[in-house]
Amino acid sequence: MTTDPFETVIGLEVHVQLDTRTKLFCPCRNTFGEPPNTQICPVCYGLPGALPVPNRRAVELAVVAALALDCRVEPESVFERKNYFYPDLPKGYQITQYERPLARSGGVRIQVGDGPSRTIRIHRIQLEEDAGKLVHDGYRGSEEGSGVDFNRAGVPLIEIVSEPDLRSAAEAGAYGRTLRQRIVHAGVSDADMEKGNLRMDGNISVRRRGEAALGAKVELKNLNSFRYLERALTYEEARQRELLRVGGVVVQETRLFDESQGRSFAMRSKEEAADYRYFPDPDLPPLRLPPELVESARAGLPEVPADRAARFVRDFALADDAARRIATRRELADYFEAVVAGAADSGASAREVAPVAASFLTTDAVAREKQDGGFRAPPRSLGELMARLADGRLPRNAARDLFDALADRGRRAPPLDALIAELGFGDLAGAGRLQRAAAEVIAAHPAEAEAYRAGRTKVIGFLMGRLLRELRGKADARAARSALERALDAD
Repeated sequence: MTTDPFETVIGLEVHVQLDTRTKLFCPCRNTFGEPPNTQICPVCYGLPGALPVPNRRAVELAVVAALALDCRVEPESVFERKNYFYPDLPKGYQITQYERPLARSGGVRIQVGDGPSRTIRIHRIQLEEDAGKLVHDGYRGSEEGSGVDFNRAGVPLIEIVSEPDLRSAAEAGAYGRTLRQRIVHAGVSDADMEKGNLRMDGNISVRRRGEAALGAKVELKNLNSFRYLERALTYEEARQRELLRVGGVVVQETRLFDESQGRSFAMRSKEEAADYRYFPDPDLPPLRLPPELVESARAGLPEVPADRAARFVRDFALADDAARRIATRRELADYFEAVVAGAADSGASAREVAPVAASFLTTDAVAREKQDGGFRAPPRSLGELMARLADGRLPRNAARDLFDALADRGRRAPPLDALIAELGFGDLAGAGRLQRAAAEVIAAHPAEAEAYRAGRTKVIGFLMGRLLRELRGKADARAARSALERALDAD
């Protein structure tokens, strides 16, 4: 088998919009979807006499993000001006950090498929302002032409720069997804990629295997989905490998990936740091972080998703897949724990109820969440409902109806027992109700029961119909059949 002569080296720059009420250096609102150029001021434009003032909340969130990614937060960092000219940059420069960023030397663990996990190092995290947005086609109702919306200019970002540790497009996708999970879980940003709240640039080069020096680096700009990221990197990797295979030269440049054509195109030659003429912003002193700010952020960090999933497996006996699916989303994980706590408060065993609750939440509750925009059923009542579902006192279809009623009424929902009585499920809530109903149906139809025992098993359909009618359609069909078969076999 021929050994691959080439090695791919990838690093990512991930831009995350921070969840603040206002912009990084002015009181303009940090919003999405407002009419173009309505959230701007002299500070956004860099007009003479307009001085920037750092947003404390943005700094706090940047520190939280750094700690969530295991970075070392620097006690002092410096804002610098990155000078370049582009239509969406109203000042002609961007306020960012370069020589002395907010944080350094972090990392996250990733795993691709069933392969081994490994740590991808983070080189730096810098706090900076966003640029505006170019609007092409249909600007102000015209079929052609472009415009600039400066509403986003000055919105606070963090840029997370990885070390060149990634070796495939699949690893880059796994790293990006893990990064997003950590950021969302920490409450730093919703990282909504459709709104541009998380965007990625991929730096990729190919070198001969065994060489220490990196190959010529190509930057792929503005990758706004993980699928898009993986497709772009896969194409660019193949393009560079083919160039090197036939003796060509890879040019260092910035390229854009056209998803409709499945290929990348040259945008401009890749700039070096010197081209941007970085220098400390004269209007902003060094950013010195009080130690108590960093320690407060550290104390408030939630569990990372991987650790939380491991705890769910250990403490609640969840399957690995279910634990990961729940722990990936902080709001779902928090709700799950509150529901299990509600079940425990009602006297049930948390370990016995948790797997049932996990199954119910990841199906019925998540589907209802999309309709409601959140989890509305009171977790304590839902926990009690899950306890009754787990021990068989209620069938699943009755539990669904009761859950919908809890979600409909939210905080105004009555106690579970009152709701059960109101919806007519009282006769199903007692232990053994299904078994008693099955016995009554068999007693009422002895000829059919004897036919079943004689081997005419199709007659169970008739008995099932009578049982479900007896239970007024409020029993789970699978549980009802099981109860009927047990009753038939017992006589």
